[in-house]
Amino acid sequence: MFALFDDAGKFLAGRVMSEAESSMQIELDSGKRVKVKAANVLLKFDKPAPAELMAEGQALGQEIDLDLAWEFAPEGEFGFADLARDYFDAKAGVIQQAAALFRLYEAPHYFRRMGKGLFKKAPEEQVKAALLGIERKRQQALQIEAWAEELIAGQCPAGVREQIYKILFKPDKNGPEYKAVVEASKRSQQAPLDLLKGAGAISSPYQFHWKRFLFENFPKGTGFPALTAPAITDELPLAAVQAFSIDDSATTEIDDALSVQGLGSGTIVFGIHIAAPGLAILPDSPVDKVARERFSTVYMPGWKLTMLPDEVVQHYTLAEGRDCPAVSLYVTMDEATLEIRSRETKLERVPIAANLRHDKLDNTVTEASLTGEAPADYAFGAELRFCFRLARHLKAQREIVRGKPETFNRPDYTFRLDSNGEREPEGHETVSIGTRQRGAPLDLIVAEAMILANSSWGGWLNELGLPGIYRSQASLAPGVKVRMGTKALPHAGMGVAQYTWATSPLRRYTDLVNQWQIIACARHGRTAALVAPFKPKDAQLFSIISGFDAAYSAYNGFQSGIERYWTLRYLQQNAIHELTASVMKDGLVRADTLPLVFKALGCEGLARGSHVRVRITGIDEMTLDLHASLVERLDEAQAPDDAETVDEDDEAAGSGPLTLAIDLNDAQGSPESPAAPPAA
Repeated sequence: MFALFDDAGKFLAGRVMSEAESSMQIELDSGKRVKVKAANVLLKFDKPAPAELMAEGQALGQEIDLDLAWEFAPEGEFGFADLARDYFDAKAGVIQQAAALFRLYEAPHYFRRMGKGLFKKAPEEQVKAALLGIERKRQQALQIEAWAEELIAGQCPAGVREQIYKILFKPDKNGPEYKAVVEASKRSQQAPLDLLKGAGAISSPYQFHWKRFLFENFPKGTGFPALTAPAITDELPLAAVQAFSIDDSATTEIDDALSVQGLGSGTIVFGIHIAAPGLAILPDSPVDKVARERFSTVYMPGWKLTMLPDEVVQHYTLAEGRDCPAVSLYVTMDEATLEIRSRETKLERVPIAANLRHDKLDNTVTEASLTGEAPADYAFGAELRFCFRLARHLKAQREIVRGKPETFNRPDYTFRLDSNGEREPEGHETVSIGTRQRGAPLDLIVAEAMILANSSWGGWLNELGLPGIYRSQASLAPGVKVRMGTKALPHAGMGVAQYTWATSPLRRYTDLVNQWQIIACARHGRTAALVAPFKPKDAQLFSIISGFDAAYSAYNGFQSGIERYWTLRYLQQNAIHELTASVMKDGLVRADTLPLVFKALGCEGLARGSHVRVRITGIDEMTLDLHASLVERLDEAQAPDDAETVDEDDEAAGSGPLTLAIDLNDAQGSPESPAAPPAA
């Protein structure tokens, strides 16, 4: 005697060797003997042989029309043998019964499994829904196949083209577009980027990087809604100063200006004047919502995406020839010793006498002219001389607190495209890369003035009991990062007791938030905490910090990546095949004259700080990868200081090739295997 039984959802048949009340010993065709519970035995038969029964039953089962079987089946529970007798004939044999069992079991969308060999018809609505799902999967499989064939043939289907950045970086791995790219990559044995580029889905490497950034950070586009700059209604007094700003020529959001009063009198009043959009833009207003959605201006070579629309910016920017509303910090000090005697904040209108542009003045406003070694025959010469003297004094004071001087071993690099910012770059423009040494005189003047303002206002907010958005650093030990928070804590890297961002309210949302708090202090003094927009432990402040941190990191990451793209273009445009560089770690090197960190074969065993010449062997603008190999070692290693080591760790993180989210191990699911219908 033979038996067919259910082994954890798998049907097997064999010869019955022994039988007890609750179990059987069954020998399979393989010779293996298994103990089977009696409840799991579904059929007992004398013929045909087990293998024949299984083969003929499976074949006959595929001939059963499920729609017809569903019609024949009774409404209540029934066994597979009952259906066999209804579907075939009243004398249905074991082959017909086995066929019914196999067919019922593999069609959960028609028949629910109620127990061993027992079934029940699924409701008609569920059957229809399941059949629609099966058909959708079948059609999807056909669509995936068709798209994969098109991609392999070098054509990009519209459905894939529209989803390209989602497929590569934030994929829905069950989506047909993603599966088509995976399938085509496997069949063609091409990397996804190469496949898509070959199919015309990526018009150029530059557009790939740009569109990817927009996809991840500006999914609704970069345009602004219609906005009107709210007017400043305060009756502001006119300041008795002639202020000047110092910015690059490309700067349109002029946030800050300086003034100097009392030269030669023994007492100097140094003014730091910050554009005051916070006097008009209120929290939760339409303009505020746009600024909070963007959090910051995005900078890149030849282009930028401003935090606020230009028509709003121009309403508050510190433009030359205008009396501009400003939040002003006046620092009174001894002219000889530069000892600070008092600080005062005012809300006022400030006459902006000039917008100085440091890219046009760097060669004129030199350290020699600012220290008296050469004539300062340029506008605001006397004022700039004092500002430079003050800046060096403030920097020296901060370095005492830091415990060591700030060192600027490497220059800042400047990128200029031949499009001059007049249109959005397309990626083929000619790029020039220049250098500006960190700590150049005009930079130092502005930087120290802003540090003074941000530190002073941070302390004032804390003194009056108002929270603000602060940046702090617990120590200069390697690995200790700058943090953002709402408490006034020391910033070891800056060498100040506390530090806010409040001097760029047209470009950074944190600065606008802090300006609202500062304005409350200027208006209400000791009672400011009662009326300020943000109270201590305000949940909104923590939400703003979190959102800003994420956006600012993403923007800086994009800026670094797109500057790397233009650096690679520069190498190609200027036919540069060799570079001198300094060894960092793990085979990474930093170019001497370009903002470029990359791996160079042959440098893995060299000591950090070794100076080398490397040959460029390949450039990939899509992945931003540079391939190079060691040519010669130029000199011995020089040990970097701790700060240098930390910088290297940060640079190394962004030096590798682009990482995709697509996984070629993902397999296309089988559309013919429907899910079981939901339980009633």
